[in-house]
Formats: sequence, structure tokens, C-alpha cells
Amino acid sequence: MSLENFLYRLHFDTENSRPSDLEVDWGDAPLTYKLYRGLPVIPLPGDVPLSLVDQTVSQEMSLPQLGAWLWYSYGLIQISQSFLTTTTADAGSESFLPLVTNRRPVPSGGGLYPSELYVYLKLSTIPSGLYHYDVAHHRLVQLREGNFDHVLSRALDGSCPVHACFGVAFVSIYFWKNFFKYDEFSYRLQGLDAGVLLGQLQEMANQLGVTTAVHYQFLDRAMNALLGLSADQESVYAVVPLSLQTDGERHSHSPAQWTERGEKTAIELIRELPEQKHVHVHVMRSKRMRQYPALLQMNEAAMQESTHAFTRYSDQLESKWPRRSDERILLPRSQKPNYDLAQYCRERFSPEVDFIRRKTDQNQVARIMEMTMSALSYGNDLGNNLEVAWSRISLFVSIHQVEGIQDGAYAYEPLEHALYPIVYGDFRARLQDGMTLDNVNLYQVPLCFHVVGKRDHLINQLGYRGYRIQQMEAGIVVHHLLLAAFTCGMGGHPLLGFDVENCDDLYNLETEEKTCLIQIPVGHYRPRARFQGGLHG
Repeated sequence: MSLENFLYRLHFDTENSRPSDLEVDWGDAPLTYKLYRGLPVIPLPGDVPLSLVDQTVSQEMSLPQLGAWLWYSYGLIQISQSFLTTTTADAGSESFLPLVTNRRPVPSGGGLYPSELYVYLKLSTIPSGLYHYDVAHHRLVQLREGNFDHVLSRALDGSCPVHACFGVAFVSIYFWKNFFKYDEFSYRLQGLDAGVLLGQLQEMANQLGVTTAVHYQFLDRAMNALLGLSADQESVYAVVPLSLQTDGERHSHSPAQWTERGEKTAIELIRELPEQKHVHVHVMRSKRMRQYPALLQMNEAAMQESTHAFTRYSDQLESKWPRRSDERILLPRSQKPNYDLAQYCRERFSPEVDFIRRKTDQNQVARIMEMTMSALSYGNDLGNNLEVAWSRISLFVSIHQVEGIQDGAYAYEPLEHALYPIVYGDFRARLQDGMTLDNVNLYQVPLCFHVVGKRDHLINQLGYRGYRIQQMEAGIVVHHLLLAAFTCGMGGHPLLGFDVENCDDLYNLETEEKTCLIQIPVGHYRPRARFQGGLHG
């Protein structure tokens, strides 16, 4: 299989990345969470706070604070029952089918949640070691007991002082959890889903006063072996150290500060790992699993076997940001809004046919733009130049009936906090025609955002690992965009079912060697009727 052709199909020929005759076996669908059997567990307090205001960690993260951080990051926070309306073709009569969903704080493609969350913890309240966050029971499952600072530090090539951290989070992808529905197209969804979770982990850490940095580069096989993961089922995508360092200490320990060190290999670290005391047996419910060789081949191609493979994304801007016209709209700067992240987690909603027309103004657009692109100021191991990050991921928008802004397609320039017009006009019909499903009414939407990335998917600089890094960074941006929309009283619905070439042409992106990665219509909405209850203690 040609990996280049595989990625091309994922992005520009999505209809052929999923067999046309595929029938989803919902009766054999996997669980949306992983369950371990026969391992020691530590229950987490069920009385999680209903507000995260003033929930700051001081000397050490307590067990209730740890439980709240995990629960609001990726837990089952609500159960919701609504109804699907179906119409028979012959009689034209309507029927209603009940739909029960377990809601989490973050969105996921198809509500399938392919990511799993693991933590390495060094707290006085629990034994030091590696744990899986058991979402179904809100508890920690112990995978290994002991101190693994040295192993983790070497697997990250010394780019993080693990000894100074009280914990490390690991975001993995369990391939089958959404492959069963989306087939090979799931590979694109998996990176985005992991990125949205990373965005929520960071936002929760900020709420609690915890310092984080995302490491995209590490010795994959060593990390998987440390957690006891089978690489043909699941693989770590990102590593997030957690600390209570001051701002000055955080900058001095930036993961981008690499120095010349001796080469370390995954094989060497695996040999040094102590033998596990328990056999890891987990349950995913599916009995009939199809093979996914393309996903495994991509995962193998993206793996880093030696620390010599680690690289920073170039700190040199490859090209000056193109000025598309002399016109521009300088947007008003706004103070960071006050909001309760716990409220966002409970009220988050992805409107479909629920969008309604309501007044939208320039201040709301300005806030969404500014909050969204501030997401890329996060700590990571790609480099610390924010302008370079903005060249990797950028934001475009199609605007309709916003006070103070003429209808049209625009590029956002974050350094100037300005919109540059590309073409004027009402493009709702064009965007609606490009949808592969009629599940969202774009005629009711004032803002249709497109997160844009490099057309080569960073492969030229970061190899095939670059594709999943690009998707994860796009996911982080999507997370912040949805949060920003919430602070403006609006909602958004991330979509991959759109005509990429149509949108690239609208924004004239091919001349910049960029492409649209995901589409997010944003607007006011009227939530549909549903029964909903919280699962907090």
C-alpha cells in the first residue's frame, strides 16, 4: 500500500476511504471505554465539584482534585435520552426512536471515543505507578507500581524533567473503537479526537493551576510496553507531563530545549523494564473484529525507534504570511471572558438542525478568533515560536449577516488580530452543497470556520508522524473554538463530511500549499428536547 495514496484518500477522496458496501455491525459494536479485569483499583471520589472556579492545586494534587481533573477531562458526566425522528417513504408518517447516549466533556466523531487516558502518578495519597483511567467506574486501575522517572525521561530523550513532575498523562488510540464504523477513514478521526482531548486536558490543568506540555515525539514501543499496550490494538499518541512549577521554572524546562545526548532506542528501554506483576486482561465487547492493515502500517511508519529520530519543527518561517489584499478589518481586542469550565462540560452541545438565526456581531467574532488561535501558544516539543505554530495551523471563516462585517470568505491573521477578505459574497449555498450529509442547516449559520493546515501534512519535516501531529494540533484548535463559541452563547458542530477541494478553492488555498482540515459551523441554537441527568456523586 502506498502511504501517500492512503493519506490522499483520507483527505480528498473520503468516499473511497470507506467501502461502499460496508454494513456496520452495531450488535457487535465495541464499548466506548476500555475495561480491565483482575487488576488492583483505586476508587476516585464521586462527589466531584459542580463548579471549577477557585479549584486551584496548592502543594499537592489531592485525590478529589485528581478525580475532578480526570472526570471533567474525559469522564462519563451525563446520561442523555432523546428521540430520532424517522419518516416512512410510503405513508409519510413519522415515528420516534429512543436514543440513549453517555455524554463526555469533549466531542468525538460518531460519539465513539477512540482515545484512552493513562496516568503516571507520584502522590502521597496513592502508590506511585502507572494507571488507566477507568471511565465506566470513575476509578484508577493500577498497571504498574513503582517509580519510572528514569524510563520516561529517557523515552522522551531528556526533554522533560520527569523527576520534577507529580505526574504524566498518556493519550492513546484504540484502533478498533471507531474503525468498526468508519473503516480506514477512522485514521483521520483518531488524530483529531486525540487533539480535542489534549485541549481539554490542558484547559483543565490551567483551571487547577497545573503546568502541562505536550510531547508528540517519544520512543513509541517503549511507551506502549510501559503501559502494557499491544501495538496491533492500541498505541500512545501524546505524552503530557504535569507539574506545579512556577512560570519561570516552566520556561526553563521547555520541552523544546534539547541538547546533544547519547542515542537511546526503544529496544534498550524495553529490555530494562521490570516484569509486570499482573497479566493485563481487558474487555472491549466485540467478538468479530475486522483487520485494519492500513492503520497498522501507518502507525508503524510513524513510530520513532531511536531518539536520533526526534526533531523540532523548523523555527524559521518558511514564507511570509501572504497579504491577500490591502483591505483588512482590525478586530477589537477583548478581555478573557469569565466562564466556568464545569458548566461548559455539562452544557456542551453539537447543534445539527438546531441552529437558529439570531443577532451576531463583530465582538463575538473577534473573541472566537482570538481565543481559538491562542490555543497554539501551548507548551510542546515542536518549537516555541508562536508565529511558526500559526503557519502550521491557521483559521479561515465564511461570514454571513454579522454586524460590522460584509458577507464573504476571510483569512484570520492572529498577530494583527485582523480579518483579510478573500472574496465577498454569500457562500451558504456553496458550502451546503459540499456537505456529504444533510445533518446541519448551514443557511441558519452566521459563521462557518475552517481549520487549515499544510497540504503536505508536515510529512516533509516530521515524516509520517507529521500527519497525526497535524490532526492533533487541529483538534486542539477545534477544542478552543468550541469553548470560545460557548462563551459567546453559541455552539459549534465539527464536521469532516464536506467537500475539501470546494473549500480550498473558496479560500484560494492551493496557491499557499494549504488545505482545509475540518469544518465547524458556529451559531446560536435551540437545544432539542431531551432527558438529561448528571452522573456526579
